[in-house]
Amino acid sequence: MSDGPPRMMHCTSSTPVFRSLAEIPPGFGASVAAIGNFDGVHLGHRQILSAIVQEARNSSARAVAITFEPHPEHYLRPLKAPRLLTPLAERLRLLSETGIDAVAVLPFDAALAALPARAFARTILADALGVRSLHEGHNFRFGRNAEAGVPQLRQLGAEMGFAVHVHDAVRVRGLEVSSSTIRAMVAAGDVRRARWMLGRPFTVLSTQARGRGIGTRLLVPTVNLAAYVGLLPAFGVYVTRLKVAGRAFQAVTNVGNRPTFGEASFAVESHILDFEPVEMDEQTPVELEFLLRLRGEIEWPTPEALKTQIFKDVAKAQRYFRLVR
Repeated sequence: MSDGPPRMMHCTSSTPVFRSLAEIPPGFGASVAAIGNFDGVHLGHRQILSAIVQEARNSSARAVAITFEPHPEHYLRPLKAPRLLTPLAERLRLLSETGIDAVAVLPFDAALAALPARAFARTILADALGVRSLHEGHNFRFGRNAEAGVPQLRQLGAEMGFAVHVHDAVRVRGLEVSSSTIRAMVAAGDVRRARWMLGRPFTVLSTQARGRGIGTRLLVPTVNLAAYVGLLPAFGVYVTRLKVAGRAFQAVTNVGNRPTFGEASFAVESHILDFEPVEMDEQTPVELEFLLRLRGEIEWPTPEALKTQIFKDVAKAQRYFRLVR
């Protein structure tokens, strides 16, 4: 496994992040840990992370989340790998909010992919992190070719001195919470149910698109996001909240190709409803929260017909914001 030189970084809240086994200090343990990709850091993840934080506090240990970069599917099956809910920086920020003491981000490379389950448990859990207790979901698998599951994990734990606690899946309104389910919902435009499972709105973090001639202030009520490699909702029109420069604006956002105006041109374009000029340039971070889908994208017969529909979309969005206050 590639260790490389120390490159320890921190989450926003100063939670230590170890980017290789070499960065984990000798004698780091005892720790209480959870392993996962944690894409979205959804309610199911948060249940497990809350459990390791509580146990760690009660046993004078450290609570550690063990995750991977890139996502294993992106390394093993790049052409079929899903677009992710949360890029690494956002995943680390969300993990830090759970109260954990550290995150180990293991580089998922050829060496790690080939590591047998026993070697993974010995090298990473027992030796590097001094794990005394491990919390996982019922469908957890690990090791080369995902060869081992919970029964094998329990056997290895008994042999190497760590307990294993298995958590049932969290269900919200009758639906089992998982990253894959949330990704499918977002991809279908169902940001409302995705929000139930995430415990917060699905959010895209980006910047404003380049080449729009903006200076240091945003003087028009429209923001186009820069190209984004993560998951985006299905084409359509959404009620959104746009956060920029410490301000939160109500908005209506179109995700799609804007077919009414001739040649298709993909954009994520937000029209701010309660606009005020704000300090902003092309490097200013933008957070776009998707709250509700209003409709799919439609090619209207004329620009005038589109404008009429836009007025209707804006009225629905304004009503939404009045009701949720």
